[in-house]
Amino acid sequence: MACAYSSILPKFDASLAKKHPMRRRLVAGNWKMNKGYREARALFDYLNDTARDMPAEVDVMIAPPALYLSSFAKESTKKIEVGAQDVSQRREAEGAYTGEISASILNSAGVHYAIVGHSERRSYHGEDDELIREKIRACIDAGLAPVYCCGEQLEDRDSDRHFDVVRKQLDTALKDFTALELQKLIVAYEPVWAIGTGKTASPGQAQEMHAYIRKVIGERFDTDFAAAVRILYGGSCKPGNAAEIFSGEDVDGGLIGGASLKGEDFVAIIKAGL
Repeated sequence: MACAYSSILPKFDASLAKKHPMRRRLVAGNWKMNKGYREARALFDYLNDTARDMPAEVDVMIAPPALYLSSFAKESTKKIEVGAQDVSQRREAEGAYTGEISASILNSAGVHYAIVGHSERRSYHGEDDELIREKIRACIDAGLAPVYCCGEQLEDRDSDRHFDVVRKQLDTALKDFTALELQKLIVAYEPVWAIGTGKTASPGQAQEMHAYIRKVIGERFDTDFAAAVRILYGGSCKPGNAAEIFSGEDVDGGLIGGASLKGEDFVAIIKAGL
């Protein structure tokens, strides 16, 4: 049964995609399992203090460890929004599920986004797109924006299966949804071979896959809806390469890992999002 929060979702307006084909940029920082409280607080305060210098045209989200979500969400500026690194697939608002955090609880704490399907969740916790689809549904029911991660391994790219792998991921994760339900969907393309390896997809490779993802979404729904979906690059983006990667027509920002843990680097990447 759908949660009552689903009623707060805005109506999908395809005309917005036609009138505004250049989607708002989003730079999101995934802090992963990093930063003790004092370090996390110092970084959070730095971002809040420098928010006034960040470009108004670029949205900013940080996903700190779950322990800090509530306090950071309450104290963040309007510029810095807060997201969760994961969410339970349980659609119940509450229940006997030790260690899990529901989308409704996140919503109640002022959290606006939840990352789902990150490559590390897939690799370390065995998550597949059937489970991830349930997490997307939980986000939608609670009014959160799901940041859905997809991407190929090195062997997939080396064997020219990268498009097929990403299509299968998208087809499975987005199955049974309508465009209206996915109004808040954000997709993050993760070339897994470029995460934590020092390798980075070239701007051409990033744009090629982002355009392909938009094509697949358009085939499943329609081109107007696909034109409105923000697609982020999530593979070893740094201040030195962010502007070039973000220059791709279909690249709408980044899901930043290691570089988001250094305040000056993260702000530089945000400014590159113009």
